[in-house]
Amino acid sequence: MNAATSMNRAADILKGFKLNWMNLRDAETGKVLWQSSDDLSAPGLEHQARVPKKVLKCRVISREINFSSVEQMEKFWLEQKVILKEEVIERWHFEFGFVIPNSTNTWQNTIEAAPEALMLPANLLSGEVVIETNFFDGPLLVSTSRQTFIVNIGEEPL
Repeated sequence: MNAATSMNRAADILKGFKLNWMNLRDAETGKVLWQSSDDLSAPGLEHQARVPKKVLKCRVISREINFSSVEQMEKFWLEQKVILKEEVIERWHFEFGFVIPNSTNTWQNTIEAAPEALMLPANLLSGEVVIETNFFDGPLLVSTSRQTFIVNIGEEPL
């Protein structure tokens, strides 16, 4: 696939792609700690995730993403970089696989926390962490979005 064809393919996928909702759960209890129906996949926007402090206390988080795609994708996956003050401190890869055209899908992953001794306090993280998500179909970069991670120090119910 040449560069122009790749750009057109990426634009077609992005035009028909929407992140419908996402939530974070305590993987041990199943309790939803944070949810959003914002399309956090949209590039070029300043996205923010305001999450309760208790998300940082969980040993394992379950992340559920619901997305729709008009286009077929052979190997849908994402790479997420956790960036603190312009330095990548963590990098994650999540593979979904084949996406049926004109489908809506729910995708669940678990994310294990670092050992408590390596965790940074919420007040140092809030507003300083950016999660950069790159959406791919195989080797083709479809979109990049950035989301600032803000910790609600005073717990707020959903």
